[in-house]
Amino acid sequence: MYIVKHAYQDKAQQYVLLHGKGNFSQGGQAHDVMNVVEAHGFVRESDFWGTHDTSRVHNHGEMEAALKTLLDGYIHQKDAAPSKLWFDNINSVLTNYMGEVPTQVQFNKRTYSPVQFAKGLGIERNNYVELSSYTHHPFYKSFDLEVPDNWSHDRYYNVPIDELVATMKHALEQGFSIVWDGDVSDDFFSHKEGLAIVPMDDSKGFVPQAEKSVSQEDRQKAFYSWKATDDHLMHIVGLVKDENGTVYFKTKNSWGTQKNPYEGYLYMSEQYVRMNTVAIMLHKQTLSKELYKKLFK
Repeated sequence: MYIVKHAYQDKAQQYVLLHGKGNFSQGGQAHDVMNVVEAHGFVRESDFWGTHDTSRVHNHGEMEAALKTLLDGYIHQKDAAPSKLWFDNINSVLTNYMGEVPTQVQFNKRTYSPVQFAKGLGIERNNYVELSSYTHHPFYKSFDLEVPDNWSHDRYYNVPIDELVATMKHALEQGFSIVWDGDVSDDFFSHKEGLAIVPMDDSKGFVPQAEKSVSQEDRQKAFYSWKATDDHLMHIVGLVKDENGTVYFKTKNSWGTQKNPYEGYLYMSEQYVRMNTVAIMLHKQTLSKELYKKLFK
């Protein structure tokens, strides 16, 4: 929530600078974390819960509505002129809902600023890269991914889907995990079943079975038609196979352990990942030498 609070403040400033024409809502992208860490550092959850009632799950519906109403009221007034007071008031609303962010943290009997603490953990924004895969931009070049939650207009490297999936597998095999951003609105994505697939025969339901083969063209059509949208971010931590040899990405979700057979994890098939991945973020060290040269030559 330390990340979330700072991201809301940065998002509010961007929204004002764009005269209210940008996106201001709940949600964001993986790079929001890295951008906040670089600018404001990092603290543990125990240092900042981001809520006054720690017995309840985080729900920012009311807070986001209050912030948006305040911002739009400022922006749309006659002869509006941004002032420091606008942003002080935004910060006050965030503080009322989330609490004061700490300026110091204690760790191993020493005192650190959040920036010092992040540096000590080795968290460096430039060590991470975001990849996507769409044909309306040239491959191996960076581009501004056209999804509403990319409010900061950060850039992603575009690679063919075969190479993106191979990179994901390579990262996991080296012991690295991956931030996954993609669509979870598909009928065959189920937290309850702990499974996400692209079945050949819809009538068979959530069982191991033959799946449709997803091409680069298929995912492009899904992106253009808003069938595959930027819905949710999750944490991919491993690879498994079922009894038929089908590859699945073991994925840690944030929706809790209730009504899920795998303690909050789910398994996304390779074909589901090919169709519904909007973007990933991973450590640059996981890239093959060949891909690294293509992207950073």
